[in-house]
Amino acid sequence: MARDGLIRLTGSGSGTNCEDEDCPNVYRTRNGSFVVQGAVSSAFTPPEGEGLVEIPEEVLREAVRALGW
Repeated sequence: MARDGLIRLTGSGSGTNCEDEDCPNVYRTRNGSFVVQGAVSSAFTPPEGEGLVEIPEEVLREAVRALGW
């Protein structure tokens, strides 16, 4: 899936200061699911085909505000 097919919910400038699109972000897909971009976490080994990322609390709060929840 290309990034341009996603709705970016975070990274509007009110959250984490980052450059070059490399900061933690939350995206919504066209079918309503979410894609989370963040630092890879090694908290545990996920099932094959899955991954873990770690993002700051402020990024999730920004995504919730963007959705009006």
